[in-house]
Amino acid sequence: MNNRVDTRDLVAFLAVARERSFTRAAAGLGVSQSALSHTIRLMEQRLGVRLLERTTRSVSPTHAGQKLLDTVGPRMDEIADAVAALASFRDTPAGSIRINAADHALRTVLWPKIDDFARRYPDINVEVDSENGLIDIVEQGYDAGVRLGEQVARDMIATRIAPDWSMAVVCAPAYLAGRQVPNTPDDLTGHNCINLRLVTKGSFYAWEFEKAGRRLNVRVDGQLKFNSSTHALTAALAGHGLACVPADMAAAHFATGELVQVLADWMPTFEGYHLYYPSRQHSAAFQLFVDAVRYRAD
Repeated sequence: MNNRVDTRDLVAFLAVARERSFTRAAAGLGVSQSALSHTIRLMEQRLGVRLLERTTRSVSPTHAGQKLLDTVGPRMDEIADAVAALASFRDTPAGSIRINAADHALRTVLWPKIDDFARRYPDINVEVDSENGLIDIVEQGYDAGVRLGEQVARDMIATRIAPDWSMAVVCAPAYLAGRQVPNTPDDLTGHNCINLRLVTKGSFYAWEFEKAGRRLNVRVDGQLKFNSSTHALTAALAGHGLACVPADMAAAHFATGELVQVLADWMPTFEGYHLYYPSRQHSAAFQLFVDAVRYRAD
């Protein structure tokens, strides 16, 4: 029996055993799920040992597979770290970085810095997935994610990348024509409000207010609903109602008179965006990225 196993087979096995999912492992390795499954089957045939238990809903190592994972996994990690350390001997830093960030954070904070970073380090590949839900970056194979400071889990390292910010309730001047301007959050009941669906929770965002120590979360109602603040802002500009969006998105439209803000004295301030990541050894390329996006107050 030919029981030779090459390094690529071991990398494939470790990915599936750690992710406990052919789908996630295939995505992380950049191969198709069917190709990865075929690799594992051939590996098991050559060894004459079943390494993974497969069901329709899960994948888990067998006793033999767990022993291989415990023995080979740390050694493969050491090899990967040693190879990554060679980057310090390169004249030009290289590597790959995978980030998850909400659309607003990407457009207003990350992109200007990524633009500059990509020009300075042409051999470092940066992949950014933009979505408005909260995910487990470790489980999904990301190097880092971006969240507001208060949303970062305590077991993560967090680096501030933006100043504090606030939301703004806005509308086109034409929308208010013939309508009462809301002076308190309670006044929103009679208004056509543009809702924002939160991807992770599946529910709509409750508009947040605070004044004189009083905090309110208000569920609003209206004709239009989106899962992106960008589209909610577009609808507000078109006169369809009130939208609650990040204030910096609306600022330019205040200057032109296309939008007006209401309930400004009720808007709380939120802790700014942070880049967060697990407390493990990272590549030189990743460390350069962290330093590039770090917030530096003027």
